[in-house]
Amino acid sequence: MLWDPQTFEARLREVGARAYHDKHPFHILMNDGSLPREAVTGWVINRFYYQRHIPQKDAAILSNIPLREVRRMWLHRITDHDGVAGGDEGGIEAWLRLGEACGVSRDVLLDGRQVEPGVRSSVDAYVAFARAQPWPVAVASSLTEMFVPDLMAKRMEAFERHYRWIDPAGLDYFRRRLVQAPRDSREGLELTLKYCDTPELQQAAVAALSFKCDLLWALLDAISSRFHPGQEKP
Repeated sequence: MLWDPQTFEARLREVGARAYHDKHPFHILMNDGSLPREAVTGWVINRFYYQRHIPQKDAAILSNIPLREVRRMWLHRITDHDGVAGGDEGGIEAWLRLGEACGVSRDVLLDGRQVEPGVRSSVDAYVAFARAQPWPVAVASSLTEMFVPDLMAKRMEAFERHYRWIDPAGLDYFRRRLVQAPRDSREGLELTLKYCDTPELQQAAVAALSFKCDLLWALLDAISSRFHPGQEKP
């Protein structure tokens, strides 16, 4: 049976309420200021592998969208991260500056040799998922953005309060996402509700969002196992 838009949206939001990675023990420890410096910098290094692949994921989705008006809506997600020549440097550059603010060189972030295997395989699987799925389902996987503003606000507060060894200028990425994520989530939800227009696509969209939440959780599991053993998902 086809869900009405309100029920469909509620099902999507239930996924985040149940499984978003803000509930991961590593994330809770980070926001509580309980992580040692090595764990925080390890998170920055590993998370960059995810950040640098976001525009590749979005380009994979874009390549499958047959509708010009939807491609126009989606296109800014790539430049938001890659930047624009002669203009905004983008989110990847902002994360490189975060690394520098934490004492991690650009070379370390860019060569990727310190990325945990579990992080690498999870991110690569996400890009492959975005490339292979029907585009409305792949769009639905991005709806973790609905839960980003609260997370990002708490992260900003935690970093400024507990990790004062980080240069505050390096936190610009988080400030950007406080503005971008609400816009992106509105767009993504609009597209999902409109184009996941069969019971099968609606169910696939909920499963895609659950897959994305599991992937983000798996990233933290991999980082936890290296920098804070014993904090994996039960």
